[in-house]
Amino acid sequence: MWKRSDLKARAKSSFKRNYWKSVLVGILLTLLMGGGSTVASIAGSNTGMDEAYNNTYEVTMEDGQDKYIIPAPDLEEAQENDTVDSSVGLDNPIVIVVAVIVCILVFFVIFALCAVLAAFTFNPFEVGCTRFFLRNLQEPAQVGNIGYAFDNNYKNIAKTMFFRDMYTFFWTLLFVIPGIVKAYEYRMIPYLLADNPQMTKEEAFAESKRMMKGQKWRAFVLDLSFIGWYILSGLTLGILGVFYVIPYVRQTGAALYEALRYGTPQGAGNYNQINQEYV
Repeated sequence: MWKRSDLKARAKSSFKRNYWKSVLVGILLTLLMGGGSTVASIAGSNTGMDEAYNNTYEVTMEDGQDKYIIPAPDLEEAQENDTVDSSVGLDNPIVIVVAVIVCILVFFVIFALCAVLAAFTFNPFEVGCTRFFLRNLQEPAQVGNIGYAFDNNYKNIAKTMFFRDMYTFFWTLLFVIPGIVKAYEYRMIPYLLADNPQMTKEEAFAESKRMMKGQKWRAFVLDLSFIGWYILSGLTLGILGVFYVIPYVRQTGAALYEALRYGTPQGAGNYNQINQEYV
């Protein structure tokens, strides 16, 4: 039975032994896992202020001997603009329907592009970064491990990770909580693929489910135990997170996999016996 203190102690000693490479891979993994989300930004303009300036009236004001003249707009042009605005304004139902359809189409196009990037690029890199932290438990790992998935059964890894994301997404639609539960149930899939890229989709899902059976709550508490570090990271504008918290958390996740897969958080002599590919 694993203990949080044992996992954290093992993770801390492992990433400190290979500190700068662990920091780099931790940053890459965090960026990649957030790469599938796209935030749309809207740029404003000052045309409204220009129109307000132009729509002033010509008035002659006398203040003693001084006169102030404010230019007036072209009344015919203003009336024409009012007519056009009333025909294509937001109160026109046709304009509203077209705008909604365009927004929906843009959303789905962006969503599809993000899904493709996640399936064929981000997810394989996630498996490669995961392999780095697994190997780092045994010896100082190399940054080159992040490309591991592209050279080892890439199609199978991309397919399995795609279905992990898809299943998690659909479960999340059921009031979020089922999605969180399933996310913990599928948590070991990238580790399993990093450990054995020949494992099929069905085997990876079944093995992750088996490993996390009765462990989801304990894994949640393990994640929750880092909340103090996350708060400190926020207080330092993310600097502490980049140089300490991220690699610490990622390495602890690898230690959890080791404990659940091989039954010991204290070392992994079992790696050589169970999975020759790993070494």
